Amino acid sequence: MIFLHPVAAVGRSFLALLAIIGRVTLYLGATLSHLVRPPFYWREFLSALMTIGYFSLPVVGLTMVFTGGALALQIYSGGARFNAEAVVPQIVAIGIVRELGPVLTGLMVAGRVSAAIAAEIGTMKVTEQIDALVTLSTHPLKYLTVPRVLAATIVVPVLAAVGDTIGILGGYLVGTTRLGFNAATYLQNTADFLEAADIVSGLVKASVFGFIVALMGCYHGMNSGRGAQGVGRATTNAVVSASVLILASNYLLTELFF
Repeated sequence: MIFLHPVAAVGRSFLALLAIIGRVTLYLGATLSHLVRPPFYWREFLSALMTIGYFSLPVVGLTMVFTGGALALQIYSGGARFNAEAVVPQIVAIGIVRELGPVLTGLMVAGRVSAAIAAEIGTMKVTEQIDALVTLSTHPLKYLTVPRVLAATIVVPVLAAVGDTIGILGGYLVGTTRLGFNAATYLQNTADFLEAADIVSGLVKASVFGFIVALMGCYHGMNSGRGAQGVGRATTNAVVSASVLILASNYLLTELFF
């Protein structure tokens, strides 16, 4: 029977994973149902817009400008092996708009926002503020989750659009100052190569990523353990789960669009 112990451990882990998926699915269903039912807390929504959107601009901008510059250098170096250096503007644009822009924006927001949401809501649970909301006849999910999820779904595509622009600008600066491209030709090639479908697909991805980031932050915050250790664990789980789901959903959405 000792040989069955590893199998039993695998089975327990698999059942635990299914239980987590079930709890997240139920939480998702409850969140979606409350999105379309009053009341709606506009002050919390506007506060979440500022926290998730405006205050995330610096980290997204810095990430994308360096990513665009590094991408231009890599594509030029690789293209030189096949005498295809001229494709740098086109590949930088499509790579950033389709993939790197929404994915990196989602990951940066996950690291910054999902952790903050989980820590905030987890601390509220530890200090019994969520119980106080229930006492005041305020539904915690509607007051804490719905405004954050809706705000992230709306504002992360805006962040991604700004990040795409900054990333392409980073590639343009490196291309024109380091790689010898003509500035007007570089911009013309970028504009001619991009299509509306590329931009729309990236923005849809970013909207899904924003939804995932806020949902995971709220879910792990709501299910935080007691004490500082429980809040810390919830924060870590929120960032990890949001990042993994962003990468997985990115593949599924890429299959869907392309």
